[in-house]
Amino acid sequence: MQLTQFPTATGLTESFRSLLYLEKQERRAGHHTKVWSGPAAIEAYLEADPKGRLIQSLKSFLTSRSLTSTDIFGKLYRLEDLIARILREIRDCAESYFDTPIRSAVVGCPVCFVGANSEADNEFARSRLAAALKIAGFEDIRFELEPIGAAFHYQSTLDHEEVILIGDFGGGTSDFSLLKVGPARAGSRHLFGNSGVGIAGDAFDAKIVRNVVSPALGAGSEMRSVGKILPVPTWIYGNLERWHHVSFLKSRDTMNMLRNVEKQALAPEKIQALVHFIKEDLGYYLHQSVQRLKVALSAEPEADFQFDDGFVSLRKTVQRADFERWIQDELNAIESCVDGLLQQTGIDRREVDRVFLTGGSSFVPAVRRIFEARFGADRISAGHEFTSVARGLALRAQFPTECTP
Repeated sequence: MQLTQFPTATGLTESFRSLLYLEKQERRAGHHTKVWSGPAAIEAYLEADPKGRLIQSLKSFLTSRSLTSTDIFGKLYRLEDLIARILREIRDCAESYFDTPIRSAVVGCPVCFVGANSEADNEFARSRLAAALKIAGFEDIRFELEPIGAAFHYQSTLDHEEVILIGDFGGGTSDFSLLKVGPARAGSRHLFGNSGVGIAGDAFDAKIVRNVVSPALGAGSEMRSVGKILPVPTWIYGNLERWHHVSFLKSRDTMNMLRNVEKQALAPEKIQALVHFIKEDLGYYLHQSVQRLKVALSAEPEADFQFDDGFVSLRKTVQRADFERWIQDELNAIESCVDGLLQQTGIDRREVDRVFLTGGSSFVPAVRRIFEARFGADRISAGHEFTSVARGLALRAQFPTECTP
C-alpha cells in the first residue's frame, strides 16, 4: 500500500493537516489574499510576521446551519469553498505523486459529526462535504465510515476470521465499529453495528487549556467596573479552549473590548498577555505545547507544560492523575458509547477477538484502560495510528459493495 507523500521544508510526509493559512498581500491594484494549505500552510504561518489568518478543524463546523461563511480580510468565504481549497491541494499533490488524473474518491467520515444531534445533522454535514469535494474537482464520491476504513486496514493483516471492535479517535470524534472480518470476506464484511460520540483529542486539549493556560491569561480574575468588582468576561476563554477558534477572536470589536477590560482588570498583566496571544494568533503554538504535554503524560506520570513566545511565558508541572481527572467526563462518555454498542448489537465482550485502536488519543493511557478493563490487555492491538484509516479507505476503494448487515 503506497500513500501520497506531501512535500515539506524538511522532506516528505504522509500526513496532510486540514488547515488553511491566509495572508493579505499588497499589490499596485490593491491587496491580494494568498492561501496555503496543509504542511505549506504551517510553514508559511510560522515564518510570517505579522501573522495572517490560520483556520483549522474546518470539518467540525459542517453541522452548523448558522455558519455558512466567514469574513477574511473583508471578503466572505463559504465554508464549502474553504474546505474545497484543502481538498483540491490534496488532489493536486496526489495527481503529481502518482502521475495520473484523479476524479474519484472514497472519503472517510465519522459515525457522528461534531455537533450532530441527529442523523439529519450527519446527512447535512455529508452533503456539505460532498459539495466541497465537487468544487475541488472530484466527480465520483463515496463515503465510508472512518472506523470501517480502519477495519479494512486491519483485515489486510489477517489470515483468519475475527470479530473485532475498532476504536478510531480523531480530533473531534471517537467512533466505533463492531465487525466480523477475515481474508475470505474480501470486499464484504459482517457489520454488527456502529456508534460514535463527538468527543476526542480536541476535548482533551480544551481541558488542558482550561486548567493550565486560561488562568494565566486572566480566566477567573476580576475587574473594577462602575464601582463594582466583577468577573472578567468568561466567554472568550471558551473560544480559547477550541484552539482552532483563536483566529476568529481577532475582530475589531473583540480586541477593543479586551483593551477596555485590561484598563479595569485587577490583574491587567494577564489580560495584556491574552490580548497579545490573540493579536499574534498563537493558537497553533499553543496547540503544539498542548500536544507535547499529552505525549509526555502518555509516557510519564508527570510532565511540564511549556509555552514561550518571548512575551507570554507559561510553565507548569502537570500530573497525569490531574489530567485524567480533568477529562473524566469525556472518558465516561467514551465508556458509555462502547458499552452502548455492545448492548445494541447483543455481542458479549467475550465474543470480541480483537480490539484495534487508532488515532492520536488512542495513546492516552486512560483511554486504553477503558478497553483493557473490558476486553483484557492481550486483546488490544494498534498500529499506523495516524494513517490506518487512509490505508483502509484506499483498500475499500477496490470494492463497490456496501457493508453487509
